[in-house]
Amino acid sequence: MSKLRVGVVGVGGIARTHMPGWAASEHAEVVAGSDVSQEALNRWGQEHDVKKLHTDPEALFSDSDIDVIDVCTPSTYHAPLSIAALEAGKHVICEKPLAPTPDEIHRMIEARDRSGKMLMTAQHFRFQGSSKAMKAEIDTGALGDIYHARSWMLRRAAAPTGGGFILKEHSGGGPCIDIGVHILDLTLWFMGNPEPVAVTGVARAELAHREGAFSQWGRNAIPPQFDVEDFAAAFVRFDNGATLVIEVSWLLHHDTQGEDMQMWLYGTGAGAHWPKCELYESNYETRQQYNRQLKLMYDGLEAHAQECVEFAQALAEGQPSPVPAEQSLQVLKILDGIYRSQQSGGEIRFD
Repeated sequence: MSKLRVGVVGVGGIARTHMPGWAASEHAEVVAGSDVSQEALNRWGQEHDVKKLHTDPEALFSDSDIDVIDVCTPSTYHAPLSIAALEAGKHVICEKPLAPTPDEIHRMIEARDRSGKMLMTAQHFRFQGSSKAMKAEIDTGALGDIYHARSWMLRRAAAPTGGGFILKEHSGGGPCIDIGVHILDLTLWFMGNPEPVAVTGVARAELAHREGAFSQWGRNAIPPQFDVEDFAAAFVRFDNGATLVIEVSWLLHHDTQGEDMQMWLYGTGAGAHWPKCELYESNYETRQQYNRQLKLMYDGLEAHAQECVEFAQALAEGQPSPVPAEQSLQVLKILDGIYRSQQSGGEIRFD
């Protein structure tokens, strides 16, 4: 079959990490791009030898030569762009979060179902070798029933300072939406995507508005218009009785020079740590305890690129979406619940 033809919407930022994947794919090629900045669009077109360049994304949606839309814009634009693309008969891979609210994801799922096209969330951590190795081991039943997890993704004075991240009108939220979506999606995937039934959480800006607050990225001052949280934490309960504690921050006074992303899983058969990919097991007959190191799976591509390769491969082979929108809906129910719990001061239960 001929290659799938891809149009990228939003060619700056994260789109740069997708391009190596499209270039490596045997099933797809980028043929068009759209961006609000003509200058950025022209520069990107020259760099990647793409001729079809439009400041209006509708030009990509109406182009019968395009099969796939890759949405790489700030978060609050994900839903309208993805829905428009699906309604135009295009397959869609959309950057995380799929949308900032559960209601928007519901509408995206409805548009997907009406169109019969594929919709995938670009949750790139699923495509790392350490993640694939852990998921494969969990799927053998090695951990038994996972009844509790602890997850965090913490940065020390490492907040993005662009408006696409720190202004709620563009981002939908702070680290809860930006990086919490990564560790939460991965944790739920490892746990088998149980359905969340309740969340109690906090989401506050404790450090961003302190005098002299800065980000170690470029030693930039935190802009005064910063209007999202810089820290969030929550306790989540699931329909199978499992529980989860999650913490995220851009600015926490934490012992890390970069980003500390960890997960502990506790099952009836064993415990595990990611990204160490270690299992902690016990022999109840001999009363011995031992640790086991997993062999990592490596595909040779950086994870942002690998997700594009596997999306195109799934389309070519008639396989389901590698990251179903329904799983992203679970993630956003929890993240949205954290924000609502902060506002109400109590537990949020899901119908």
